[in-house]
Amino acid sequence: MRLISHFALAFLAAFATLAIAQNDPLPSWNNGPAKQSIVQFVNDTTTLGSPKFVTKGERIATFDQDGTLWVEHPLYSFVMYALEQVPALVKAKPELGKVPPFSTALEVLKGDHAAMDKLTMKDLEIILAATYSNRTVEQFNTEVTKWIAQAKDPRWKRPYTELTYLPMQELLAYLRANGFKTFIVTGGGQDFVRTYSERVYGIPPEQVVGTAGVVKYGYAKDGKPYLFKEPKLLLNDDFTGKPEGIHLMIGRRPIMAVGNSAGDRQMLEYTHAGNGANLSMLVLHDDAKREYAYGPAQGLPPTKVGTFTQGLYDQAKKQGWTVISMKDDWRKIFAFD
Repeated sequence: MRLISHFALAFLAAFATLAIAQNDPLPSWNNGPAKQSIVQFVNDTTTLGSPKFVTKGERIATFDQDGTLWVEHPLYSFVMYALEQVPALVKAKPELGKVPPFSTALEVLKGDHAAMDKLTMKDLEIILAATYSNRTVEQFNTEVTKWIAQAKDPRWKRPYTELTYLPMQELLAYLRANGFKTFIVTGGGQDFVRTYSERVYGIPPEQVVGTAGVVKYGYAKDGKPYLFKEPKLLLNDDFTGKPEGIHLMIGRRPIMAVGNSAGDRQMLEYTHAGNGANLSMLVLHDDAKREYAYGPAQGLPPTKVGTFTQGLYDQAKKQGWTVISMKDDWRKIFAFD
């Protein structure tokens, strides 16, 4: 009789543990302050009668992409795409291969890591303008779709689209299940991200705000209309450009914003300054074993890609923003872990 009782208790305990896991919308998150702040925020803003209740139409959540939703090291994927288009550009215009920054880009593609340090932000802007333009929107979308299906990250040897953070995928689904509309607000190319955002994140292209170039309406020889991508910048969706882009493209102030670097600071400030309930969060890359560790906040190694300064960390703590530690807050980082 006692044996049956012990067995029954063990079975019930196991069943209870499984039930809790199944009811947990964020199973890849450790039960720490970051997870608790998310659950509390969602409960507060979606419960009728709550003093912090937010109507469904105003439940706007914005997410940076690179370093927030997926891996950004050693280099942003949208920049890798641009660099890998340079050989074709040089083949069409051989004179470009003899002058920087295109000659420097060719050195990078040959494996010269020192050459990467030579590329300034202005150099990258020139390369991006040349490789993202002078074609129709449809042509660009076709090229990116083909590239993203074949390109692989140098460390994990997997497609970039497999390197999304599982905890963030769970968070996106959790928010949408509770009436939130989720947006990507990225410094990366808007048209680039729109080619895969719905398939990878469940975020449709119209809910992607990114750095955008000018497009011009025209007609093909057969009279069919098209949009042509010109080498002119319309919106630099980084730093102050993020809240400006949010206003331009979304038209509502977010009540939740998630980023990971200095380029996201103004988006979090804008969200935090809104009336009523809001939640601002920053991902800190502090797990060199499972992903990467960089800052230089909290004594982490400095980086040019996804810089998280100590000043930003201090601001987050002062204003009550939630800092997500990859090492401490995430039980799993990738679905394939």
